[in-house]
Amino acid sequence: MYKSDLEIAQECKMLRITEILTKLGLTEDDYDLYGKYKAKINLDVADRHEKNAKVILVTAINPTPAGEGKSTTTVGLADALSAIGKKTIVALREPSFGPVMGVKGGAAGGGYAQAVPMEDLNLHFTGDIHAITTANNAISAMIDNHIHQGNELRIDPTRIVWKRCLDMNDRALRNVVVGLGGSANGKPREDGFDITVASEIMAVFTLAKDLQDLKKRLNRIVIAYDYDKNPITLKDLKCSGAIALILSEALKPNLIQTLEHTPVLVHGGPFANIAHGCNSIIATNMARSLADYVVTEAGFGADLGAEKFLDIKARIAGFKPNAVVIVATIRALKMHGGVKKEDLKNENVDALLEGIKNLEKHIENIKQFNLPYVVAINKFVTDTDNEVNALNKWCEDNNHPIALSEVWEKGSLGGIDLAKKLIEEMEKNPDPDFKHIYDLEDSIKEKVNKICTRIYGASGVEFSSKALNQIKTFEKNGWDNLPICMAKTQYSLSDNPKLLGRPKDFVVTVREFKPSIGAGFLVCLTGDIMTMPGLPAHPSAYDMDVTEDGKAIGLF
Repeated sequence: MYKSDLEIAQECKMLRITEILTKLGLTEDDYDLYGKYKAKINLDVADRHEKNAKVILVTAINPTPAGEGKSTTTVGLADALSAIGKKTIVALREPSFGPVMGVKGGAAGGGYAQAVPMEDLNLHFTGDIHAITTANNAISAMIDNHIHQGNELRIDPTRIVWKRCLDMNDRALRNVVVGLGGSANGKPREDGFDITVASEIMAVFTLAKDLQDLKKRLNRIVIAYDYDKNPITLKDLKCSGAIALILSEALKPNLIQTLEHTPVLVHGGPFANIAHGCNSIIATNMARSLADYVVTEAGFGADLGAEKFLDIKARIAGFKPNAVVIVATIRALKMHGGVKKEDLKNENVDALLEGIKNLEKHIENIKQFNLPYVVAINKFVTDTDNEVNALNKWCEDNNHPIALSEVWEKGSLGGIDLAKKLIEEMEKNPDPDFKHIYDLEDSIKEKVNKICTRIYGASGVEFSSKALNQIKTFEKNGWDNLPICMAKTQYSLSDNPKLLGRPKDFVVTVREFKPSIGAGFLVCLTGDIMTMPGLPAHPSAYDMDVTEDGKAIGLF
């Protein structure tokens, strides 16, 4: 009988965070403690050191209900690198509270490869996401107050694009009416809530390089349009300074540790299928200044998270990644090959080989960026020798470097082969000629076409009349030189979540764009992407409790 992630985490003998900080060469003047096992590191720390660490991105195939274990592999790989003498830091996203309450699955690993303290990380942590929620809703309050006080900016209430937010899955808040109850309570208008991690404030927060850059990005946020359809920004509303103040403490990266005491910087967590799905540039750059190796991840598969990490985050941050790990499981590959979840325990080499086509496309995608890579097979106890041998043979026949990862069960010991294989591939190509999929000078349509055809494998792209009109407006406003952030289902390479494996001859339909000018990209919406999730029939919250002595139960 295996222990739960929570049980394993609670049995861990954590080091006081001051010991981890000391190992990094930091003094008491460099950080603020949040109890015994958490700390925030001052922003100026990164400026005092050269940012020379090698950056390793962990990505995956398209996710399935069978699970891929990307975060588990990220943590386990970092522990394995530490175990073989490499000074390593993990850089992770913060878990969102809504999914924690809704569906099991955190953002900090599992088994014997996870970040701790796990309860704190998933329940409020250091309050960063609360600060982002407050900042977002302060903007909403000021918009409605401005209209109530005379509307000097001539804000058109039907063209307010800024929504309120809450870090909880709550479908009842997707569409609301505010300002009811008479003139003293404001002017009635339609509004809605996003989950906090889908807020543009979160995207701004994670893409800002420092406090000054944060202020610049806040100033650029488009909150509404006036009666002449001109954009109104946060700078026009004269409250960007107050919003920066609300976020100033949260902007410092959070330090915790793995079960094996490898340092972990956890900071920011934008949605991966509506925003760019990566932790903050500030945390990644700080890790680059304090270690020799940085292991980080991007949300969902390489078609979403990795593409955005490489085309948006790395471009804005100005660093070049050194290698990519592509995580897959035999279980998930069999699902991409047509096997139902309830039948995954049965050996099926034919389905595995069919599902490998999904992995093959993600490998091709990483090759387009000209980066070294290793395929990491996250092993499950149900994997048979025939299935493992078939996957290994396919990789060998096609010259794909591969390593078995057993970090969930064995911690760092289960990741030594992966760590060594990764270093071997990096040494073969120590200075890769990193390339982007598109140039910023490309037109908006050209950028979208390149992503859809080169990364997804689409035969073409169709733009709705609304999207085409928006493109004209964006060009008029001078926004056409920004990166593209695709909003697409995570389950398929296409924009149809039911098309698993490696679909071909499909057309991606772009229904509309959403300008995230503060973040610095244009969101391109395909399919029906929810920015406020709902809770399932049996939320994970039903299974949670706390003992009389304050010990969490049923968290994961």
